[in-house]
Amino acid sequence: MDKPSAPVKLAGDSLAYYLAHGQLMDKPAELPEVLRGKAGVFVSFKKKGQLRGCIGTFAPTQPTIAEEIIQNAVSAGTQDPRFRPVEPTELGEMEISVDVLEAPEQIDSIDELDPKTYGVIVRRGRRSGLLLPDLEGVDTVTEQVDIAMQKAGIRPEEEIDLYRFTVTRYK
Repeated sequence: MDKPSAPVKLAGDSLAYYLAHGQLMDKPAELPEVLRGKAGVFVSFKKKGQLRGCIGTFAPTQPTIAEEIIQNAVSAGTQDPRFRPVEPTELGEMEISVDVLEAPEQIDSIDELDPKTYGVIVRRGRRSGLLLPDLEGVDTVTEQVDIAMQKAGIRPEEEIDLYRFTVTRYK
């Protein structure tokens, strides 16, 4: 088994620390380059191939990527409303991925999307929905946009603003 990337190791360590101590861990003193900048980050946990938690930010809310990962790993493991909180006994079974997002760019048409390359953000007023790129079972632009609209509570007939972004995915 390969050694996990720095973002994935930090996400796993963050959730384990929180479950053991009931508080967020401190940012590591020595940060590799990949954890130093500022970016939106999504942390996903899967168990036996099934999603177990996924929470993220499409724009940075913390001073570093490391702190963004710490915050979002704990949220994904304990506060995703779709799932019960992760138990400490499950930690060893988790597959973790961390997506570091590039800044979103507004686009004029779904013709500028590709669900394997770009994530999508749909907006209507204050409602917005995001879907990461290259997700299993999402093969067309229409599926990608429809799912993001459903997440935002936007009806199919409503006008939307579209944004696309790329990610660096760590596993």
